[in-house]
Amino acid sequence: MSITHQVLNHSSLACRLAQIICRRFSASQNIRMSRHTNAKRIEGLDENVWVLFSSVAADPSIVNLGQGYPDIPPPPYIKEALTKAVSVDRINQYTRGFGHPPLVKALSQVYGKVCGRQIDPLKEILVTIGAYGSLFNCMQALVDEGDEVIIIEPFFDCYIPMVKMAGAKPVLIPLRMKSGEKTTSSADWFLDPDELSSKFSSRTKAIIINTPNNPIGKVFTRAELQVIAELCIKHDTLCFSDEVYEWITYRGHKHVKIATLPGMWDRTVTIGSAGKTFSVTGWKLGWSIGPEHLIRHLQTVMQNTVYTCPTPLQEAVAQSLLLNYELMGQSDCYFSSLAEELEGKRDRLASILQDAGMTPVIPEGGYFMLVDVTPLNQDLSHITDDEPYDYKFVKWMIKEKKLATIPVTAFVGEESKKQFEKYIRLCFIKQDSTLDAARDILKNWSKV
Repeated sequence: MSITHQVLNHSSLACRLAQIICRRFSASQNIRMSRHTNAKRIEGLDENVWVLFSSVAADPSIVNLGQGYPDIPPPPYIKEALTKAVSVDRINQYTRGFGHPPLVKALSQVYGKVCGRQIDPLKEILVTIGAYGSLFNCMQALVDEGDEVIIIEPFFDCYIPMVKMAGAKPVLIPLRMKSGEKTTSSADWFLDPDELSSKFSSRTKAIIINTPNNPIGKVFTRAELQVIAELCIKHDTLCFSDEVYEWITYRGHKHVKIATLPGMWDRTVTIGSAGKTFSVTGWKLGWSIGPEHLIRHLQTVMQNTVYTCPTPLQEAVAQSLLLNYELMGQSDCYFSSLAEELEGKRDRLASILQDAGMTPVIPEGGYFMLVDVTPLNQDLSHITDDEPYDYKFVKWMIKEKKLATIPVTAFVGEESKKQFEKYIRLCFIKQDSTLDAARDILKNWSKV
């Protein structure tokens, strides 16, 4: 064989080997990358309004009425109770996984009084990592693939992702405005009973209600809750009742627990929050209360996920609940005094917004306020992003006016975005100085 042929054969062999190696490397890379993709249960759930707007509003020069955290101080005794708790060595160790014994006992006393029934602290209460944890446990423990869960719009934004992660289908129904009336109160929004009834089917596993509602501030009346209860009983449906703002209702309105209505205790998980009750949102402590046959399934999820919650925080919340349990019905009980303080802030913010030409929706409860920005007639046609108007408006306002709020379409499904895209949400559990700063911005709205 000639030297030329040998060289050509070696070159051809080298090329074939290189191709084989490249194919194998490529196949190996594809396998590796396929293993690095997300689980299907979180497909499409990566966008989050809090991640987006918390980062946008991180500039300290921006007045933040967006995310719902208080900048007023919590009651001093809860901070003192935490300081005292961490000074006890054993309190810095693990406690009972389903809830620190002093805390579940305190919860059983408070809610036993509110509900007018005995509540077993060990079998009918579960302490969780915030109300988020309670909602997650409900979905994972009680909702199956193929089930349907009814959600009332506007809703807190984590409801849909949690339902989808459980493999279930969210079924949405919007609150609608009373026809022929100019909306000035959250009471002007209602659930159409016939429309609600049409959402129930043989696949309906649960309905999520939120009263007082975030973001709109609606407090569902006993009559409205009775309609929901009757449908739950008729269709043998569970109710997950998110009541984290239960103590924050304003004059003329009363919070009613759906679990206290006839036939509802045995099918309801009621969700509460220490963060909202005592203005300590960073503590991330919540609880689920309900019948043993439901709570034990939530406990199974808890013991196989986060297992337990911080002991010192639970101890401090327990002591604070007991203190206010003794004060219930008195003016200095924090369960009622916080709402009295916030009512003044609510009315002040509403006045500020009205003076700026906007139309506030006065909430019956909670510490958020929707405002219709339509009267401002703000032209945002230069913003070409494919987003609802409220997203564009909030981003523009943060950049141009240094005032942060939250777009309301983050709390509704696709079909309801047009109904809500001219509303933004503001938080008013803020110091007077923060509201003063917002007032100054809104007073000078028309100035460049």
